Amino acid sequence: MSFLGIVFLNVILPILILLLIGAFLQRKFNFDLKALSNLITYCFMPAAVFINIYETKVDIHVLFEIISYLIIFSLCLMLVSMLIAKILKLDKGESGIFKNSVVLMNSGNYGIPVSQLIFQLNPLGISIQIIVLIFQNIITYTYGLYNLISATKSGLDVIRALLVLPIIHAMILGGIFNAFNISIPKFIWTPIDQLANAFIAIALILLGAQLAKIQFKTLFNKMVLVSSIGRLIIGPSIALILIYLLGLNGVVAQSLFIGSSFPTSRNSATLALEYDVYPDIAAQTVLMTTVLSSITVTFVVYLSAILFA
Repeated sequence: MSFLGIVFLNVILPILILLLIGAFLQRKFNFDLKALSNLITYCFMPAAVFINIYETKVDIHVLFEIISYLIIFSLCLMLVSMLIAKILKLDKGESGIFKNSVVLMNSGNYGIPVSQLIFQLNPLGISIQIIVLIFQNIITYTYGLYNLISATKSGLDVIRALLVLPIIHAMILGGIFNAFNISIPKFIWTPIDQLANAFIAIALILLGAQLAKIQFKTLFNKMVLVSSIGRLIIGPSIALILIYLLGLNGVVAQSLFIGSSFPTSRNSATLALEYDVYPDIAAQTVLMTTVLSSITVTFVVYLSAILFA
């Protein structure tokens, strides 16, 4: 079997299986997805973030490189998506949905499980993805919200939404405990570790359950197709160019390149539904990019192993 086939078999196929299990269970039992989402956001994900930050040593220089890359990469995606929206002559609502679909990535319940499978023996790769996740959450609750509700949401509300994110607290605590080499008693470490270990499966099952509720009515919608190209092809292409321009290499380059290839964030559809801005198109884009990512992410993982391993 080729290396590309091995990547698909060992990394992408397990994810697809869990997505299908989630979709099947949702069809059969009709879970309360809001409750499951809260369970992940306030319990499983913070535990995974804390452990990965606590166990990893990230050089300050490397952290500066990562943050610099993320800022430039996000600005490039914003600029490109804005230009494409103007070329397509989208109205204000469509433009906001389109820009969010390209800039906002599913770095949480898709990206972290992928990274944990790929970088099982290298915590740095997972920690980089956690930094990407936190950065993406900041972009979501600033840029993403601005695109949809700039007329109704105050700056104070945006800041408040960021401050209550549990992953922010987990990151800070993990960083403090790491920096000062604070040991954690076993009776505390054990439940945290068990929660972190459960994160991958439950996050992917939830994502599958969410996708099962999406009514995919217009397969060849122009915006959905262009959004998919922007998120899955243009995004990684820009990332690869930036990685070479910034002189990044090794696990840092590999993790950032893979992190650029993930499908559109489910939060983009959630925000669109909450504020009634073309919610059907936003949901269809999440589904389309998630399905197509089984091919594109496999190729990016394969290419990253050749270029940066």
